[in-house]
Amino acid sequence: MEVSDGTRWQAIGAAKCRAVLGRLVAQAPDVVLTDQLIDEVWSGTPPKSAPTQIHGYVLRLRRLLDDAGLVVTSSRGYRLVADTGDVDATAFESWVRDGVAALRQGDADRGTRLLGDALALWRGTPFADIVPTDRVRAWAERLRELRLSAFEARFDDELDRGRHAAVIGEVRAQIAESPLREQFWRQLMVALYHTGRQAEALHEYQRLRAVLVEELGAEPSPGVRAVHQQILDGTLPAGRPTGAGRPAAVRQLPAAIPDFTGRQAEADALVRFLAPGGRGAAPAVAVVHGAPGTGKSALALHAAHLVGDAFPDAHLYLDLAGTSSRPRGPDDLLAEVLRVLGFDGRHVPDGAAERSALLRSHLADLKALLVLDDAASARQVRPLLPPNGNSAVVVTSRRLLTDLPGARHFELGTFAPAEAHRLLSRIVGEERVAAEPGAAQAIAGFCGYLPLSIRIAGGKLLGRRSWTLEVLSERLADETRRLAELKLGDLDVRAGVDLSLRSLPDDVVRAFGLLGLLGPHDFPGWVIAPLLDRERADDVLDVLVDANLVQLVSSDDAGQPRYRLHDLLRVCAVERCGDDVSSRAAVRRLLGAWVDLVARAQRRRPPSLFEPVTDEPPVWALPDAVADRLVRDPLTWLDAERHLLSAMLRLAAGRRFADLCRILAAALVPYYDDRAMHDDWLASHELALGVPGHDDLGRAVLLRGLAQVQIYRDELAEAADNMTRSLALFRSVGHELGEGIAASGMATVDRCLGRFDTSLRYVQRSLDAFVKAKDRSKEAQLRCSVGRLMVAQNRLRDAHTWFEQALAISLEQGDVHREGVVLREIGELRHRTGESDHALRDLDHALGIFTALRDDGCVASTLLTFGQIHADRRDRDKAVPPLLRAAEMFRRNGNRNCEQDCRDLLDVLDG
Repeated sequence: MEVSDGTRWQAIGAAKCRAVLGRLVAQAPDVVLTDQLIDEVWSGTPPKSAPTQIHGYVLRLRRLLDDAGLVVTSSRGYRLVADTGDVDATAFESWVRDGVAALRQGDADRGTRLLGDALALWRGTPFADIVPTDRVRAWAERLRELRLSAFEARFDDELDRGRHAAVIGEVRAQIAESPLREQFWRQLMVALYHTGRQAEALHEYQRLRAVLVEELGAEPSPGVRAVHQQILDGTLPAGRPTGAGRPAAVRQLPAAIPDFTGRQAEADALVRFLAPGGRGAAPAVAVVHGAPGTGKSALALHAAHLVGDAFPDAHLYLDLAGTSSRPRGPDDLLAEVLRVLGFDGRHVPDGAAERSALLRSHLADLKALLVLDDAASARQVRPLLPPNGNSAVVVTSRRLLTDLPGARHFELGTFAPAEAHRLLSRIVGEERVAAEPGAAQAIAGFCGYLPLSIRIAGGKLLGRRSWTLEVLSERLADETRRLAELKLGDLDVRAGVDLSLRSLPDDVVRAFGLLGLLGPHDFPGWVIAPLLDRERADDVLDVLVDANLVQLVSSDDAGQPRYRLHDLLRVCAVERCGDDVSSRAAVRRLLGAWVDLVARAQRRRPPSLFEPVTDEPPVWALPDAVADRLVRDPLTWLDAERHLLSAMLRLAAGRRFADLCRILAAALVPYYDDRAMHDDWLASHELALGVPGHDDLGRAVLLRGLAQVQIYRDELAEAADNMTRSLALFRSVGHELGEGIAASGMATVDRCLGRFDTSLRYVQRSLDAFVKAKDRSKEAQLRCSVGRLMVAQNRLRDAHTWFEQALAISLEQGDVHREGVVLREIGELRHRTGESDHALRDLDHALGIFTALRDDGCVASTLLTFGQIHADRRDRDKAVPPLLRAAEMFRRNGNRNCEQDCRDLLDVLDG
């Protein structure tokens, strides 16, 4: 691997850089996932820093390439964007293809020149200085095959023009490199014969036969045998021999689908890709893959009929039975194809290798199109591939066939809503659908925009003319009976999924069922490990992705790949999972893993007064290395998992796991507080309190959390009631720290109600509890609370003393968050004592801390204080921007009271 700046070639020093560039070249112009690059570079044993290192190698390549926009970043990885001339391997393939095409069109000079230019690019073994992984090995093999085909095409052209003596030496050299390449032997025999060396030509045939019998146990191909016979008879014509002749045209494709709908972009791309490339090119091999019911076979047949005229010699169709209990083997498939092409049983060899060689020899001069439907593996497909670009192959499979050399993959997902609506209209009738557009839209949605399910729904309506679309919509709305409704004759969504699962290992099938419990959400791949009670389950996830039962949808901001089950597949999964003992145990492990990760994330965040006051032993935990890597950026990870964590709370509540529901809700409070996510906070605690089975301590924890968010929402009467109940429960079970936390909450309620003396007593009670527990971080928080009360009582000198004590402890503990909070309070105090400039400096320092910590709630509160000070100073221009920004943050996080404070200040300024 080398790069050129236009004046010289430059080697790539780092082996890992070469590996990254090699994979990008081999897969261009498609995206290479970051995980695939990691596998390429480290071969299954990557370090923790692998994603960061990959990014570094890409940056190094961009610098080496002069950042010419050749390597671009996508949401999932990187891809090489290069013109044909930018990569010599790509230029080689293009020139070979164009050169062969020119020869076929009679432009011998141009064809010879292009093939010569292409072969001149060859500098040795492709990718010789990088680790030959499967993808790179396949690409290198394709280039080698293309080179041999280019030599064949050039030699044939020389023979056609009567230059027999000129090619003998070159052909012998190629035979020495590729002794099993029968076309070179054929060309050598022809050249020798036409230079008057008949005996040598016959001797070369005997040499070939000996090589094939010894190496493969096979006879030469029919084409070579025909040339041999013509040499014996003295009837070999000048120019290129016709070989074994061509059979009558074979037309096996099933009928085109009359109401084929949608997939226009995919069909166009597939048709372009399948265009014949000639003898000098590799065959176009397209793999159409996707989940059950996405219309893979329909698209393959549609495209095959569109390009059929370009392949006049044969249209072959084979059902590989990949989803049956016994997928067809290569021996059986090859025998069927050979019989169709005119070989009777006596001339069909016994072994798959010999049959495959015979098929390649026969297809070498034919223009054939092969449609291989429902492949289970690349093993079924490889022996059926033709030898050159005269022919093309379309494969359909529910699995990714990434080990099929040189194949281009076309992934099918669900329909877009407009495509789904159009298919339903074509089946049912435009007028009927137009009369009930809402019901039609609902039917498409309940079908998950899956082509098969829409076809079934349309078929039901077509056979039930008296039904309105609303009738079917209402029947599909019930998720528990949806799969039963989506069955019509031999079309059955559930049966299609069952076929996909039939050939998978038991643990993969079990994981598929359990994933249905996650609901209609994307999820990180690690969740399969606790569901199956394994430390790692990447192998299970890979099988589900390759089988198109789980879809890779994106990567989140925390760098985790996100996966998803299609809605109908999820319904199938839920049916399989049930609610037995093992399923409940799996759910408990999953919830336990979430609890452990949230706790690890919080330990990496600044201390919070709202941290859980009870120590809970872990129910289940990922390995430390895995868990710590996931939460290394805790706030980003929590943001990425916010919605799924809410779903996990609902799962815990639905399964009546009161303990795990309470633990998870309480563990999330510091995050909800930092992000000012008051709606999420309120919903989580109301949900958890509604689950029966909490003991007094558990109810005390939840009531305290509920009361605190009610304080933020200015629901002070409700907050006072719940905080009082929490305090009483903590006291009844003798939990002193819990009692101290609840007392601090009561202090906040009383302060908000203007009852400062009572509030001060509660704060002192809480402070005593944490001083006794030697919890210095919470002591700092409570000393700050005392200071706020002193400010409310206009005891400003006393307040300053308490704030200074809190600040000193925060600095001692390295608690930068509490430092920011105290500085904000000191800033407000300084403003009240006429030191507004000093106050603004304190606030600016606090704002920097909160911004770095990404604490939206404290950022907004600090901005509000900024606005208030500038408003008091009658400086409208400096007051409005922070107030507008604070109002938007409060609005986004559901803090309506503080948002209104901002709006009121803005109204005053505008007035």
